[in-house]
Amino acid sequence: MLAMKDKPWLLLFGLLAALSCLASFGDAAYPYYGTKIGALTRLHHGVSGDVYAVDSRTIFIKKFNYDGEAPAAYFYVGNTARPSNEGAARLRDERGGTASLTRRYRNKDVTLSLPEGKTLRDIKWFSVWCDEFAVNFGDVAIPANLDFPRPQKINALRGVHGVSSDNIVIVDAQTLLVPNFSYDGEAPDAKFWVGRGQRPTSEGLRIPDENGKENPLRRYERKTIVLTLPEDLTIFDIGHFGVWCEAFTVDFGHVRLPEGLNVPPSLKMLGISPQSKLNCEVLYDDLAFEVRWAVAGESIVVQLVAKLEPNHYMSFGISPSKNISQMIGADAVVAWVDPQTGNGFATDYFLEGKAQCSGGRGACPDTKISEKTNSIRLLNAAMVNGYSIVTYQRSLAATDRLDLPISITDAESVVWAIGPLNDFREVSFHTFYNKHLHQIEFGRQPKWNCPLPEGARPGSNSSEQEDSSPAAQSSTGGAGYPPAGRPNVEPDEEFYENRAEALHRQPPQRRQETAILTQRRPVPTPKPVNSNGAWDIPAIQCHEPEDGVFYAQMGPTGGKHGYPAITGHVGWGISWYINGLLIPEIHVVRGRTYTFVVEGGNNPDIPAKYHPFYISDDPVGGYEHKREEEKKAVRIYAGVHRSRSGQVTPTGVGRLCNWTPDVEGPPADDYQSFGAYQRTLTLKCDAGEPGVISWKPDRNTPDTVYYHCFTHRYLGWKIHVHDACDSEAGGLKGAPSERHEIRLPAEPEPAPVHEDYAGEASVRHETKMASALLRLSRRAY
Repeated sequence: MLAMKDKPWLLLFGLLAALSCLASFGDAAYPYYGTKIGALTRLHHGVSGDVYAVDSRTIFIKKFNYDGEAPAAYFYVGNTARPSNEGAARLRDERGGTASLTRRYRNKDVTLSLPEGKTLRDIKWFSVWCDEFAVNFGDVAIPANLDFPRPQKINALRGVHGVSSDNIVIVDAQTLLVPNFSYDGEAPDAKFWVGRGQRPTSEGLRIPDENGKENPLRRYERKTIVLTLPEDLTIFDIGHFGVWCEAFTVDFGHVRLPEGLNVPPSLKMLGISPQSKLNCEVLYDDLAFEVRWAVAGESIVVQLVAKLEPNHYMSFGISPSKNISQMIGADAVVAWVDPQTGNGFATDYFLEGKAQCSGGRGACPDTKISEKTNSIRLLNAAMVNGYSIVTYQRSLAATDRLDLPISITDAESVVWAIGPLNDFREVSFHTFYNKHLHQIEFGRQPKWNCPLPEGARPGSNSSEQEDSSPAAQSSTGGAGYPPAGRPNVEPDEEFYENRAEALHRQPPQRRQETAILTQRRPVPTPKPVNSNGAWDIPAIQCHEPEDGVFYAQMGPTGGKHGYPAITGHVGWGISWYINGLLIPEIHVVRGRTYTFVVEGGNNPDIPAKYHPFYISDDPVGGYEHKREEEKKAVRIYAGVHRSRSGQVTPTGVGRLCNWTPDVEGPPADDYQSFGAYQRTLTLKCDAGEPGVISWKPDRNTPDTVYYHCFTHRYLGWKIHVHDACDSEAGGLKGAPSERHEIRLPAEPEPAPVHEDYAGEASVRHETKMASALLRLSRRAY
């Protein structure tokens, strides 16, 4: 069990774990310091110590000794044949200082960072060097083939109760990053669980959640979380990680941890307190309003903390003037946490005026002034002991005309405010704000100018504790400020080295799959996007296809030109593709029978692989998760079976076929037409049979119905129902309201499962799809 006094340390470390991921970044016994490079040669002034590679840019010296008597000694690294200060890089000391080493070190643990842009692969030696006399006091060679520790990616979670994730990243020896974690929250006693051996048992150990708590897990839906192993436990001590129901001793899903992982040690293992790597400034002491930050490459990660009233916001931003803290013209972030749901918000604002936003004037979200100008990325939101904690990321550079850059070389004048939100969840006015100049040096060496979290001790690491100032020691007195929060981020490509790797991070398949490749179509002439940014997706007319067979499969939403622009609703990454087209509008005729070959997934244990197809009068979808009163208002026309007791079971269930993007190609946003984007997609199908449903709209079918996913909202689009169709001209006859006459000859009612399609669909699939796509593409572009 983890002592309560240690939990703030876990929460504070969560922000650092996020920063580690956003920046570059056998059997081992504790303590562990990384890969040992070697011992410093003992040449002069008592220099000694063992040197370790913590990661690609960090050096750790265990028990460093130096008498402090030389006039101009510094830490140096270089790539010359032997140590020298010519052409070498001088390192800042363990405190971030640039002065020479004039104090005495006696068995001190020292952590040093390489200059920006350099890694251990770029250097051949590390030395304590005296500039004044050009003397090497002691050095160690860096092997060219040094295998320095780095974060390692392992398998993804897959299990029952909707447990799933993307590939897990072992950030360091005590930290796990679980991207896009999902769990339905319905079990009574589910916990994050670790233990020895390959599979979980009741002999394992629960570990705290991303907020440092050991309560039963709540519902998660594609949340990225950071978990820290308690006390001295490391990944070298365990063989698996997963979700375990402690009360009923049931494994909900787990992954094995490979042996011999070469990962960095944690900050705690190096004796470093988390706040020594972060900056913090108090903005308004009465409400414990703090801003914490760290620069990560070309971006900055910021955390705002305050004790807010319900429905209140906290804001922080950059003044347009370097010399005064000026609200008008400022680039600010408005953040808050909903105490009912725990959901957090961080919105990019431009303060054009002091009034509430109206018509793009006043204190407005950037997107109310100009589309696609939100430059803020929410990483975390939490409510801890009454404190609202919101963590976000933004670029140091200005990314649009409403942004201001953040300098890391000069001080910036900042603005802040606290006040109530209006009915639109936008700022109404500010109750508290800075009335005088407030400047911050964002690029400074890490400095914690805030009260320390409860349970934390002053001092940046074990080598400095004896030198801690009285002021620092007194800063813990009773303030009770909350620790930094853990990141609950959306899927993040910045956790990986490049975009291609990020797109490859899909979990490994646990069963045999077959890939069905469609024929390449001639390159169409791209059409410009519509005024609202949406691709022009051709509708499937009432005479197409001739045999009335539709293939329903899954695929990507198409970025900003696809699902959200077409429907006006936000998609969640996947959508229905009908006969190879992204959510086309479908035209059908009453009295004719249509067949839908459904390939949306048939594994209900994995939500991402289970999308039953159905047709109803509900424009939202997701019937399974609606409240009972909502279900009563929905009429379903195809894709379900209703038992005598009234239970509704989906029948449009079949193997999963996905239209998969080219990982080497540009993102969907870069394509000006769906035709150009569709040519980059490849249809890949799991083994198994498709599902088949038949539907015959009649005089009682409304003019507009919708095809959707039974288990998820907003995956499909519209079906228009007509009385007649002119198949030669492609036009429609008869107003939809004129339902007194069926203009197509009646057809016999098919069996619930049509033998032709259920048994032979796999064989005919490729030919049918290529034919349908070719037929539709003639009109599409």
